[in-house]
Amino acid sequence: MNFLRGVMGGQSAGPQHTEAETIQKLCDRVASSTLLDDRRNAVRALKSLSKKYRLEVGIQAMEHLIHVLQTDRSDSEIIGYALDTLYNIISNDEEEEVEENSTRQSEDLGSQFTEIFIKQQENVTLLLSLLEEFDFHVRWPGVKLLTSLLKQLGPQVQQIILVSPMGVSRLMDLLADSREVIRNDGVLLLQALTRSNGAIQKIVAFENAFERLLDIISEEGNSDGGIVVEDCLILLQNLLKNNNSNQNFFKEGSYIQRMKPWFEVGDENSGWSAQKVTNLHLMLQLVRVLVSPTNPPGATSSCQKAMFQCGLLQQLCTILMATGVPADILTETINTVSEVIRGYQVNQDYFASVNAPSNPPRPAIVVLLMSMVNERQPFVLRCAVLYCFQCFLYKNQKGQGEIVSTLLPSTIDATGNSVSAGQLLCGGLFSTDSLSNWCAAVALAHALQENATQKEQLLRVQLATSIGNPPVSLLQQCTNILSQGSKIQTRVGLLMLLCTWLSNCPIAVTHFLHNSANVPFLTGQIAENLGEEEQLVQGLCALLLGISIYFNDNSLESYKKEKLKQLIEKRIGKENFIEKLGFISKHELYSRASQKPQPNFPSPEYMIFDHEFTKLVKELEGVITKAIYKSSEEDKKEEEVKKTLEQHDNIVTHYKNMIREQDLQLEELKQQVSTLKCQNEQLQTAVTQQVSQIQQHKDQYNLLKIQLGKDNQHQGSYGEGAQMNGVQPEEIGRLREEIEELKNNQELLQSKLTEKDSVIENLKSSQTSGTNEQSSAIVSARDSEQVAELKQELATLKSQLNSQSMEITKLQTEKQELLQKTEVFAKSVEVQGETQTVIATKTTDVEGRLSALLQETKELKNEIKALSEERTAIKEQLDSSNSTIAILQTEKDKLELEITDSKKEQDDLLVLLADQDQKILSLKNKLKDLGHPVEEEDELESGDQEDEDDESEDPGKDLDHI
Repeated sequence: MNFLRGVMGGQSAGPQHTEAETIQKLCDRVASSTLLDDRRNAVRALKSLSKKYRLEVGIQAMEHLIHVLQTDRSDSEIIGYALDTLYNIISNDEEEEVEENSTRQSEDLGSQFTEIFIKQQENVTLLLSLLEEFDFHVRWPGVKLLTSLLKQLGPQVQQIILVSPMGVSRLMDLLADSREVIRNDGVLLLQALTRSNGAIQKIVAFENAFERLLDIISEEGNSDGGIVVEDCLILLQNLLKNNNSNQNFFKEGSYIQRMKPWFEVGDENSGWSAQKVTNLHLMLQLVRVLVSPTNPPGATSSCQKAMFQCGLLQQLCTILMATGVPADILTETINTVSEVIRGYQVNQDYFASVNAPSNPPRPAIVVLLMSMVNERQPFVLRCAVLYCFQCFLYKNQKGQGEIVSTLLPSTIDATGNSVSAGQLLCGGLFSTDSLSNWCAAVALAHALQENATQKEQLLRVQLATSIGNPPVSLLQQCTNILSQGSKIQTRVGLLMLLCTWLSNCPIAVTHFLHNSANVPFLTGQIAENLGEEEQLVQGLCALLLGISIYFNDNSLESYKKEKLKQLIEKRIGKENFIEKLGFISKHELYSRASQKPQPNFPSPEYMIFDHEFTKLVKELEGVITKAIYKSSEEDKKEEEVKKTLEQHDNIVTHYKNMIREQDLQLEELKQQVSTLKCQNEQLQTAVTQQVSQIQQHKDQYNLLKIQLGKDNQHQGSYGEGAQMNGVQPEEIGRLREEIEELKNNQELLQSKLTEKDSVIENLKSSQTSGTNEQSSAIVSARDSEQVAELKQELATLKSQLNSQSMEITKLQTEKQELLQKTEVFAKSVEVQGETQTVIATKTTDVEGRLSALLQETKELKNEIKALSEERTAIKEQLDSSNSTIAILQTEKDKLELEITDSKKEQDDLLVLLADQDQKILSLKNKLKDLGHPVEEEDELESGDQEDEDDESEDPGKDLDHI
């Protein structure tokens, strides 16, 4: 407060004395007036003065305005005036001050008033509760006031809201408000709330913020929307940037799929308003947030996979190849596509298949490289293309091989109708533009990154420098350009390419050292005392020479490791060499390039180092230093160790190859065994079939042989009655006995059924005769016993019927066999009519008996069915009787309970009467003792009267009377 008074006193153009008095009077009215209208008018007047006399109103009225918010919540009008006044005091948005000092002073006022307001945390909590009011005149100024507080002192207000119960949830409700002005200001409020606060960002995300914001963007027309879309995109960036939890939630919620319609912009030449360009910029940046190289690799790859599956990458490539796209949007799209494909093989393969809509179609990579080596293209666009090419080759050995193969003689198009990526890189490498040299050298270095195969393949590339001269290798041409003293940017690019090429590739080192001019050139460059601009080149030359020593396989006698070290010792000096080598990592642009993979430079002269090359320098600087200081003996020991390790590796490799070959042989043998097993099973199946066929043929043969024997016997002595139809007389007699036994069983079952009918009749009569409870219980018990017996007997009858049915089935089967034998015999031999008559007669007799037996069995089944139905009816009657018995038993229990209660009441009444008599007797005795005469008749009458009362009236009344 003292600070504010000091500021007030220091103002040159302060308010007049009358205005200060007016503000004081208005504050007194707000504090002391009992009428709501008076307080409301006073707050309205303070609001009108708060913009012009911000300091005075803030000093004198803030406390009263906060009190109004606490006490007058029922009146939305005065609450709205108070909130507006506080907003004018705290906010700096509407200041019209032009002078720098005045602006700084107003900002200090805003932060000071904000500090006073939030000193009591209850004020912020009160403001949050007011935001729950739906009234527009309360909610809107409340939103603006809280936004202003967050802008002034964001971290402090964020902490208060974070610990406030349901504080963030109340603010999230603003996005669902149907009034657009409140919804839009709610987005601005959440922007300020989520800035640089991971905890609040997570809460807002889990309060369904992504769904609501994406709905708003869709409703507003995606990239064609207005400023509201921009605000929503900024809020989404706040929620997702550097927040792995929210990024994972965004991906798991399938919100990446909802980003695809944002980029359906087509290739129109019109319609690119400034707002649309801004919106699309933010949308592309939001995609990059999800696939940033700084994110965890697993999270980035999962987002890249989702973007390919939903078609988002395809949509971005469409914009990339479209016409009429503004240059800045095209540049940002290239950067976005770069990070979507970086390190993810599926996306890289898709990008390699994209063609530009030209005639004839050209690969998108070739079209982009044309822009990179074209000095007329904007610098930022060329940087973006270089980044895209680097991301395409990052951890993509397949893509690296495709690029290098376009330089090899076997794949170059002899007709010259199409230009390849390799030809474009070579053209840029040797052009007159130093930026093209640098970009092409770095791009080619990325084609060799961590790929020894392609480093060796690139040694085969031959270049035709001029007509009539023999071709020169690409490696030699690079060193030739270095020695010609070109621009620093060109030389740095070529040296980075050579260092990348020779590292971890002894064959390339041998090729480099084979040219006798290379080592003297490098030592001459390192040994000279040049200016600061050349120090970087000297450091890179030292690095290249160190690589030639460290990765030297001593295959060249004149340039063995020891001889190269002696050369450095004599011509440069070891300390001087190490000092020059350290120039690289000490350069100011080295640390800048090592921070991010994207080549982001303000101007071409800053384009010196590549991000991946800085990793190589960090890796090799120490080992080269150690290699330079090693003695020859240590080198020999190291060589011996290397040879031992190589021998060991060769042995291990040999055994690995043997194991691999044995594994292959084992797999082949397993396949052969499985094939032989299948063949064996097929053969066994065929043998089994053949055996069964042979057995069938044997059976047929035996049958025919028997039939022929029977025919001969029949022709010899047919008139004898020893056998008929191949059936022995003993079998016919046995069948007759079985039929007689079945008849006897049927008669026995019939008698049992008759007995059961009589039992059922007795049950029916006994059921109807029972009237009282005891007889019903006896009958039910007896019926249940009889029903159990009936069930047992029915089960016995059913089992007998089943056995009888089985015997009947057996007889029918034998009958069918007899008929078949008869037919066979009738066809094979002509029999006499008398014999046929006998057979037919016997067969008819058997059939008649069987049919009679079947008829009897059918009747027996019908009777059993009827018996079962009667048993069911009896069971239903028993159930009804049981239910009646249960009802009567329940009524009996109730009556017994009532009788018990009545007896208990009578006993209690008798006890009360006895007590009453005792009291009356004691009273009489007292009266007698006092000398009051008591007549015996009165006593008797009173006793009689009491007896009558006991009989007629409720005993409780007598008790009350006493």
